[in-house]
Amino acid sequence: MNQGRLGESLLYELRKSEQIRIILKRKTMIWNCGGFRTKGALTTMKKILVVVDYQNDFVNGALGFKKAETIEGVILQKIAEYRDNGHDVAFTFDTHSEDYLSTQEGVNLPVKHCIKGTAGWELYGKVKDNCIETDKRFEKTAFGSLELVRYLEEKKYDSVELIGLVSNICVLSNAVLAKAALPEALVIVDASAVASYDDKLNNAALDVMESIHIRVTKKCHN
Repeated sequence: MNQGRLGESLLYELRKSEQIRIILKRKTMIWNCGGFRTKGALTTMKKILVVVDYQNDFVNGALGFKKAETIEGVILQKIAEYRDNGHDVAFTFDTHSEDYLSTQEGVNLPVKHCIKGTAGWELYGKVKDNCIETDKRFEKTAFGSLELVRYLEEKKYDSVELIGLVSNICVLSNAVLAKAALPEALVIVDASAVASYDDKLNNAALDVMESIHIRVTKKCHN
């Protein structure tokens, strides 16, 4: 083979190697909710589970109802899954004081509940034991938590999942706020891990959340 042909052959092999390298590089890309991410980026996806108001007064106390008790196991499972995968877990606490009945909420719902310092304010059952010192806690005097919203914005989570009580009140309020705070993030509500005292309101809340692009999983209308 003369030097000219040898040079052309080497150039061809170099170009071929470069094409193969580019193809292999592209094949390392993985599709992940909203676009391509490299394997390295996938492992750093930031997720948080927010357990909303799973407190004694909403389960078996002043405003308790049977269905609230039935989701304890699912909530515990969710918490364990997030911890096992190295993701964050946070808790919100509905929090009132003794003057509750004179507040706007107290006028519309004249039932004292979740008074800070009382047993009704504490987390319910085994969920209380699974709220550890490093978990973020948000005490809120209204349905939604602006402190939670600011925290989500600051941390720039890729995924926010909300579970707990009550689906058509505080879960709905905080899911809407989370979506507003992080419009490009995946906001999830697991229908099997929320509940309401009213099945119709529960179903309506899930439908409304879906309509504003909150992902509702395991939905089964009662």
